[in-house]
Amino acid sequence: MKLYDIFLKHPFICTDSRNCPPESIFFALKGDNFDANAFAAGALEKGCAYAVIDNPQYAVDERFIVVNDVLESLQELARFHREKLGTKIIGITGTNGKTTTKELIAAVLMQKFNTHFTQGNFNNHIGVPLTLLQLKPEHDIAVVEMGANHPGEIKMLAEIALPDYGIITNVGKAHLEGFGSFEGVMNTKAELYDFILKKSGKIFLNTGNEYLKKMAEKSGFRDANSILAYKTDSEINGNQATGTITSCSPLLRMKCVTSEGDFDVKTQLIGTYNAENVLAAVAIGNYLGVSNDQIKVGLENYQPRNNRSQFTETDKNKLIIDAYNANPTSLQAAILNFAQMEAPHKTLIIGDMLELGSQSAEEHQKVVDLVNESGFTDVFLVGPNFNATRNNFSNFADVDLLKEYLQKNPLINRFILIKGSHGIHLEKVISKL
Repeated sequence: MKLYDIFLKHPFICTDSRNCPPESIFFALKGDNFDANAFAAGALEKGCAYAVIDNPQYAVDERFIVVNDVLESLQELARFHREKLGTKIIGITGTNGKTTTKELIAAVLMQKFNTHFTQGNFNNHIGVPLTLLQLKPEHDIAVVEMGANHPGEIKMLAEIALPDYGIITNVGKAHLEGFGSFEGVMNTKAELYDFILKKSGKIFLNTGNEYLKKMAEKSGFRDANSILAYKTDSEINGNQATGTITSCSPLLRMKCVTSEGDFDVKTQLIGTYNAENVLAAVAIGNYLGVSNDQIKVGLENYQPRNNRSQFTETDKNKLIIDAYNANPTSLQAAILNFAQMEAPHKTLIIGDMLELGSQSAEEHQKVVDLVNESGFTDVFLVGPNFNATRNNFSNFADVDLLKEYLQKNPLINRFILIKGSHGIHLEKVISKL
């Protein structure tokens, strides 16, 4: 494979002509509003060794590699590289918590193995190949995150990454505009189970989640040897790991149990909903031979970032920042968790949930109703979808208007939950709190 031979000599892939490390390979991927073939010559001038293009009119010399489709070539190269190295791969998907769970798993596995894992949210048809192409011979194992907002995407990503193990964190109402229904969400996420079964691999299954159990059964997982179970419980009973929440005010504390025995974990995560994510990492670590002491170190040293389940104190307030993403399932969990916390002067700042399609109005009203039922009174709603609901709270069309309000009406000595879809940019208000 000529391209692979070139890749071995120049193992850094570049897809942005504005960032061209010396001796890298530029892949001219098309966007909605541009054709990167036109940028290939510029990428070479800036330092790239080769440019992969699919429009031959831009090829000037032997440094231009002409293929039928640049994206397909990137994906095929990644799959070929993954097969050549043979690194054990854990594929992970889910509606909520997959990025946090991926990082927790990696934090645990790094205590024993040379571990590679998806950086940030590089979990789509471009990000997964780029993640695989960063694999090195010295890597023992990789944790590859797979995201989707349309049917068939997990199947496609699994066929590129070829995972040996699979885990679905959960399923919920998200990207309904693309999936069409909750059933569509389940069917798409289950494509990971389908692939793992076909490959005769193993899945890590949260047996406390009835949806996941049904999905595994539907995919054909009936052999107990292929299912590595975990759940929030106090008894092992054949599970790879179990655990119970001992505290969450506001940081999550747990007692976890594996075949080695039990241990206490003091995480730096917010929210009882993260207990299942922690247990997933415990189960995977335990199965792969990471000791309880090592698992504990990995989990306790993990610090959330990128506005995911973060707790911080400013000179004015205490903040729970979970503003990277939101959907009906995750927002409901966050609100209920916040309602259970014992703290004075609790305040909600909630932003719109995006990509819900025809169900958007109904789902936003359900959230407002839940906020009412939970007894919250200090509530700030941000975005046109929440503003269109029936509510008696403070409404702002966008985050900039909320920032202006907070500048004139500062919040002091509050315990504040900030939660919304990334596109609402609630992180902008943090500086005012």
